[in-house]
Amino acid sequence: MKRLSTLLIITAITALTVNAQVQSPAEYLGYELGDQWTPHYKVYNYFHHVAENSDMVIIQDYGKTYEGRELTHIVVTTEENQSNLEEIRTNNLKFVGFEDGEPTENTKAIVWLSYNVHGNETSASEAAMYTIYELITNKSAWLNDVVVIIDPMVNPDGRDRYVYWNKSVTGTQFDAHPEAREHNEPWPGGRTNHYYFDLNRDWAWQTQVESQQRIQAYLKWMPHVHVDFHEQGYNSPYYFAPAARPFHTAITDWQSEYQTMIGMNHTKYFDAEGWLYFTREVFDLFYPSYGDTWPTFNGAIGMTYEQAGHSRAGLGIITNQGDTLTLRDRLIHHGTTGLSTVEITSQNAERVVDEFSMYFSNTRENGSGEYKTFVVKKSSNPDNVSRLMRYLLDQKIQVRAAETSSTTSAYNFENGRTERVSIEQGDYVISTYQPQGTLVRVLFEPKPELEDSLTYDITAWEAHYSFGVDGYALKGQIATTGITLETEPMLSPNIDKPYAYLAKWNSLDDVKFLAHILKEGVKARYSEVPFEMGGEQYPAGTLVITRNGNEPLGEDFDTIVKDAADLLNRNLIPVSTGFVTSGRDFGSSSIRLVTAPRVGLIAGEGTSSNMVGHIWHYFDQQIHYPATLINLDDIGRIDWSDYDVMIMPSGSYNSALGESGMDELRSWVRGGGTLIAVEGANRFLSGKDGFNLSTKSSGNDYDDDMDSRLRKYSDSERSFVSNFNAGAIYELTMDNSHPLAFGYDETYMSLKLGSTAYEYLENGWNVGVAKDGTPRSGFVGNNAQKNLEGSLSYGVQNMGAGTVVYMIDNPFFRGFWHNGKLLVGNAVFIVGN
Repeated sequence: MKRLSTLLIITAITALTVNAQVQSPAEYLGYELGDQWTPHYKVYNYFHHVAENSDMVIIQDYGKTYEGRELTHIVVTTEENQSNLEEIRTNNLKFVGFEDGEPTENTKAIVWLSYNVHGNETSASEAAMYTIYELITNKSAWLNDVVVIIDPMVNPDGRDRYVYWNKSVTGTQFDAHPEAREHNEPWPGGRTNHYYFDLNRDWAWQTQVESQQRIQAYLKWMPHVHVDFHEQGYNSPYYFAPAARPFHTAITDWQSEYQTMIGMNHTKYFDAEGWLYFTREVFDLFYPSYGDTWPTFNGAIGMTYEQAGHSRAGLGIITNQGDTLTLRDRLIHHGTTGLSTVEITSQNAERVVDEFSMYFSNTRENGSGEYKTFVVKKSSNPDNVSRLMRYLLDQKIQVRAAETSSTTSAYNFENGRTERVSIEQGDYVISTYQPQGTLVRVLFEPKPELEDSLTYDITAWEAHYSFGVDGYALKGQIATTGITLETEPMLSPNIDKPYAYLAKWNSLDDVKFLAHILKEGVKARYSEVPFEMGGEQYPAGTLVITRNGNEPLGEDFDTIVKDAADLLNRNLIPVSTGFVTSGRDFGSSSIRLVTAPRVGLIAGEGTSSNMVGHIWHYFDQQIHYPATLINLDDIGRIDWSDYDVMIMPSGSYNSALGESGMDELRSWVRGGGTLIAVEGANRFLSGKDGFNLSTKSSGNDYDDDMDSRLRKYSDSERSFVSNFNAGAIYELTMDNSHPLAFGYDETYMSLKLGSTAYEYLENGWNVGVAKDGTPRSGFVGNNAQKNLEGSLSYGVQNMGAGTVVYMIDNPFFRGFWHNGKLLVGNAVFIVGN
């Protein structure tokens, strides 16, 4: 004990010497932490100051946000560890299996602390500054055996949106009364990033640049412990690990045990101060795209810490107990748990490293889960396969190919049955016998095992369905070989100044191509019916880009079309005639003209900011096509004739679209407009005059017997669950002869959210319907299943010269349901033309 005490004293003296020039946050900023907000640039500059003046700290930018703000992380450890940092990092990757060779004995536990993924949970970044200063000045002894990585602000765009708004409405002294305007954040709020995406739902899907860049930085380290700092309602006690059930069954006993060890270490500090806290409630570990679960499935001890506050707390607010909760209180609580996490990990560093090493060696040797191998058919849609492969490789997931053709028993994702299937040589194979085997299991398993139906988020996400590819799940292994993802270019006839160019239509990439040429002034057409030409079969939806109608472009016509095809890797078929072997010739009324639509998107107060952002991102970042965002409050003042397509996200429309507003909307549709209602917007239209949509009855059979009203209060949550669908995958029957379903097969796997169900349209086209109430994957309560059976998911109603598209299921959801994005392209560019 005397030697240890001496070592701690020497370490502390060394730290004071090494960090003599480092200013505290208060000294550097000119105010005490918690007295006012610290915007992104000041947080960023403070961490640079620390790195420039301490040999214990290095800072590395890993990217930029959509709005151009720097994303950075700080690596803090002892000066000696800093001198061997690359060896420590590569040793850790050797444990994982990302690097070859045997690790040396120079290993350290690695703790990653992530702050402010939700921009309006603002105490986190303030706590990050408190934490770094405490670590290098007062707690440096813990760093002998630990490397700490701090990401001080995961979501700078959202946080600055909140901070600058709150600064603008707060006086010299904050007003602690909850009804004060500084506690009521306006639309869209600072929680989300530039495109209103919740970055704490994007860890696994990586649809946003912040997530994409952060994941690449994370994979270079693969930390052993990861903490995601959050805030919850301002009246709640502090939450820390262990997490609530349900756990995903891939979570190991050690991951669960160490969560408890960390939580117990926190309790000694919270008990000493008399701070309230809770554990094992609300925040579960099932959905794989959180800041606790995705790191967990990458081998870490992943945890969420939740401080009371959130957007309503401002700089200080009166709680329901009559106390004033201040920003200073909030950041100190987060600082305490962050430091406590480092402390307990320093005390258990050797075991933390050993358990981490065993986690990956066990996965490499034994695989993970019931299904050990997942196959993606090479005959699947090539664009969808390519998108899936890029997604997997970006997460260091190994993909190989079937060495030979074979027949075996497997789960067939196409029909949901276990049966004899044929695997072809060259089919893509993703095995769980690899470093990322657990992550593979979680992303691909047909039916994630839910140990308790009381969960926090969607319960199904399987990659075959979300990417739209065919394949199987096998319980054993098959022989594989290496693959190349390069494809041989398809040969096209060489025709000088062709009569028309033909292009397929069955993926998001085809939508991008059409959007690109339309923006360049090209007029395109599509075929409503299948046709044959030159010995090739072309399905309905095929793009027919004729020279006729594009004469004003002159020689630029061919250049624009071919350059777009090259840019987007599209295969164009030039043809010398408009005469087809079978089907309809190119001058037929069945070859429909597509002109560039003027698209409007209703946004602003009263609409779902998440959904607006998902739709905005689709147009702005995915297909690069303009859409005008219109505040709902302004909808009564627009000239509807300026728009060809109007998209209604979920929202509250009763005030903005009163009787006169609905008259204008109906008149616009009847005059040729296309209205696309997404998810909750359909509830507003249901039953309205002129709209054929109607909700189904609940499907519950209520017993009038008085005994049926007797129920336990303790069973209230489970009673609710019987009517609940957090998000599950359903097989839809599709009418792929309708333009809304062009490019799809006769079935489509849809992510269905909620239990509100709609009747089939009596006067309209029921393009996508859920005939069966049982989901293919995920949990849905019994009553909800009954209600969803025989319900509409996608429908189209003709109204005068215009069209209403009912999207009950939301293909924009969180940007990760890639197989639904062609439906949107069909609705915007094809339906109604």
